[in-house]
Amino acid sequence: MEQPQADPVALEAVAGAGDDADAYRIRPLELGDISKGFCGLLAQLSPSAPLTEDAYRTRFAELARLGADHLVLVAEDAATGRLSAAGAVLVERKFIRRCGTVGHVEDVVVDAAASGRGLGECIVRRLVEHARGRGCYKVILNCTPELKGFYAKVGFEEKNVQMGLYF
Repeated sequence: MEQPQADPVALEAVAGAGDDADAYRIRPLELGDISKGFCGLLAQLSPSAPLTEDAYRTRFAELARLGADHLVLVAEDAATGRLSAAGAVLVERKFIRRCGTVGHVEDVVVDAAASGRGLGECIVRRLVEHARGRGCYKVILNCTPELKGFYAKVGFEEKNVQMGLYF
């Protein structure tokens, strides 16, 4: 099965702070990551019903067909092989701005046990660089008020108001 395409900025990087500098590898999501705790990691972000392996494989294939317009990055713990962080960027093709593109950062999560190691910052910075490499004129995201400081630290500023309609 085809792997999602990623630009070179987002591929194979080491992340971590201080003594953890070689402890994590930032890389694109792989098909086998369901067995490395990917779904459990996402459940820390937003509780939901368990995802079956078939559903995971189907969605993975759908996202792979989008190529570089959808990138999911993960941080893999080099010692355990488990995933400790994840995030995604979607590239939206628009008519405004001379058919410009916008990056949407989504589903950024760091495992509670790995918090404070710089993984979230590393993931977000690489997602932003991927969007920049795809020609996006801006990158946007939604977050809770408690996370505004974190995202400001990586260059985001508060703009407008988020609204939602959930089903």
